[in-house]
Amino acid sequence: MNKNDSYIKNIALIGNPNVGKSTIFNIITGMKQHTGNWAGKTVNIAKGTYTFNNKKYKLIDLPGTYSLNTLSCEEEAARDYILFKQPDVTVVICDATCLERNLNIALQIIASIKNVIICVNLIDEANKKNIKINFSKLSNILNVPVVAVSARQKQGINNLLSEIELMCKQPTKKAGKIKYDKPIENAIKQLSNHIETKNINKEIVALKLLSNDKLFIQNLVSNNELTNESLNDLNPEIQKCKDILTSTYSDSLQEVILSQFTKLSEEISTKCIHKNNKNSKKYKQLDDFLTNKWTGLPSIILLLCMVFWITIAGANAPSEFLSTNLFKVQDILSDFFQYIQVPNWIEGILIQGMFKTLAWVVSVMLPPMAIFFPIFTLLEDFGYLPRIAFHLDCAFKKAGACGKQALTTCMGFGCNAAGIIGCRIIDSPRERLIAILTNNFTPCNGRFPTLIALITMFFLECDSNSFLNSFVCAIYLSGIIILGLIMTFLTSKILSKTILKGMPSFFTLELPPYRKPQFGKVIVRSIFDRTLFVLGRAIIVAAPAGIILWILSNVMISDVSILNHISNFLDPFAKLFGLDGVILIAFILGFPANEIVIPIIIMAYLCKGSLVEYENLTELKTLFVNNGWTWLTALCTSLFCLMHWPCSTTCLTIKKECKSIKWTALSFIIPTICGFTICFIVSNFCKILHIV
Repeated sequence: MNKNDSYIKNIALIGNPNVGKSTIFNIITGMKQHTGNWAGKTVNIAKGTYTFNNKKYKLIDLPGTYSLNTLSCEEEAARDYILFKQPDVTVVICDATCLERNLNIALQIIASIKNVIICVNLIDEANKKNIKINFSKLSNILNVPVVAVSARQKQGINNLLSEIELMCKQPTKKAGKIKYDKPIENAIKQLSNHIETKNINKEIVALKLLSNDKLFIQNLVSNNELTNESLNDLNPEIQKCKDILTSTYSDSLQEVILSQFTKLSEEISTKCIHKNNKNSKKYKQLDDFLTNKWTGLPSIILLLCMVFWITIAGANAPSEFLSTNLFKVQDILSDFFQYIQVPNWIEGILIQGMFKTLAWVVSVMLPPMAIFFPIFTLLEDFGYLPRIAFHLDCAFKKAGACGKQALTTCMGFGCNAAGIIGCRIIDSPRERLIAILTNNFTPCNGRFPTLIALITMFFLECDSNSFLNSFVCAIYLSGIIILGLIMTFLTSKILSKTILKGMPSFFTLELPPYRKPQFGKVIVRSIFDRTLFVLGRAIIVAAPAGIILWILSNVMISDVSILNHISNFLDPFAKLFGLDGVILIAFILGFPANEIVIPIIIMAYLCKGSLVEYENLTELKTLFVNNGWTWLTALCTSLFCLMHWPCSTTCLTIKKECKSIKWTALSFIIPTICGFTICFIVSNFCKILHIV
């Protein structure tokens, strides 16, 4: 790079959720921000840099927004960045398959700021649906450049970068002009004559003042665009204009303005877009089936069972293969350490402690994650997750929570910490807290391997590989997931009636069009971004945990290991809930990461000398049975795995999001109490009926 190193322009990407902003951002910058086919994915402002024709640019990926009249935190962040930060170029990303709806936000931005480019993405999807767009006519009508791209196919990206470069060289002098009804035009003009701002378009400020957008008005003052004194001086003129508009329109000014943008979008679409609806019939039929109240929920449950069946049936053989070979490596390492005469305690710490724990983490966790995450990501990419949220929306409202909590619940399947961060899409602080406090009832990727291992060992007949047998296990796992969802609704209802009283709010849930997933990219992304990331985190935590566990197991007090002392102390308490002291201490020591619970249980039992080597889940079941496990122990352990305290990462995320020790502690206490209560009821009920 040469003298142009300092040439950096700020380029902002904005648009509705699910139009491909993050995909375009990743392609241009080379960064790996996660993308997915459902609304609400981007809740932070992502920034990256790129170089084009030896010039540097900074690219900003803004949260998805449907309007500049904000309804949520992410919409407010996008609106304020566009209006107050004044990027050098603003690229409005639109979806070619539903351009009419996307034009609403595009028109608002064109009327608000200078230097706007319209980027129409997903033209490949539009072509498949026989949607034809006249881009030159669209550009002439809007009086801004229009670029057609297919981000997933990487088509048209260079054209977009060229238009950005050209606009940086030849910026427009003022914002576009939108024609409103005569009374509104007159009110805006009259009020604008009394407004003096530094950077913001005076017409937009006039509109916001007339519609009483309180958040925007506060930001005007905080950004020194207006002073409190000037606002007070404007009040008589504002009221005069409002009186005229009130006498003219029955609806609020905000609704009138939005309806005019909608009407204009329809008029432009009629002139520029030609649709052939034949290809969309099959998608409509699919949506009619998946969103129907009679067929939608059963199809979700059936799909859930199928996903878990594929995971359970497919993970058993790879898990056995990995454990067999990793323990062969363990034997080789042990022989090598003995050959070079390493002290026994060092060999014990490094091999019997650290390596053995890592071997179990890899063999138990990797196969189910390598199957489940790609399937889950494919469903996400296909556009199925918003249909699940559609069905859950009503239930969350009845529980006194926000329908957007359905989206954050789905995020929790990947990681509860990500689900907590995702709660930022909920505007109401009360409803956001409810979503945060109940997100841990969704089993994360760290708990799935534990659940699958327990189910496979105790509820799958070892001498049978039949479809029916493994499908029963999938139903069992689905039942646990559904129980977690029921607990989410129940706890949300209790919170909304007690410490977090209030009425549920409303939100717009977009059902995006179905898209053919890019199988290769999705599988690679899910393996590297999710499977290996989670496995890496587990290994980082499991290595020192294995060392600590070996020390606790081999340091004796009165000829009894420290670990046995602790587990024996906890045992009477744990028995009340269908567990034992070892299981309880495993969950306690597993606080840094849920992934290491099973390895800790294995290591703790090995310390007691029950067996020596376990090459598959059948032998592992023998170890557990020899230490007093029954199917009821496995059931209570599964239930406690579903409902117990969040991991350390999730707790830290809650503390950061809530900025409160009280709410963090409550998020720790609520699922723990629920877990102990459910396990106590199930365990004692089964004992009373003698069905242990």
